[in-house]
Amino acid sequence: MDYILAFLVGGAICALVQILMDCTKLQPGRVMVILVCGGAILSAIGLYGPFKEWAGAGASVPLLGFGHTLYEGVAKAVDEEGFLGIFKGGFTASAVGISAALIFGYLASLIFSPKAKEAGAK
Repeated sequence: MDYILAFLVGGAICALVQILMDCTKLQPGRVMVILVCGGAILSAIGLYGPFKEWAGAGASVPLLGFGHTLYEGVAKAVDEEGFLGIFKGGFTASAVGISAALIFGYLASLIFSPKAKEAGAK
């Protein structure tokens, strides 16, 4: 049941984001920033933590979950180290995920031989 719930919640988040991208002229980079900041804001007001506990990976994997992870890391580091925790906490909390993305992205580039797009090509 946990897998089905994660699939449904993650799929619903992705579908809502796709609708946002299709119905507005926002560029994908801006949408990504909105999602990360939205996750951090929802965490700051206490909504995303209980949602993540209920939805599991369906809420922790999308970019909203990344914003939540950054916020949680900063909040913990500020409690432990004070002002300097603002700069350190987000990196500490998300280091494993960022490292995994870089490593697997690099491995995929070795396997699939990516090519740069030509200017003007779609």
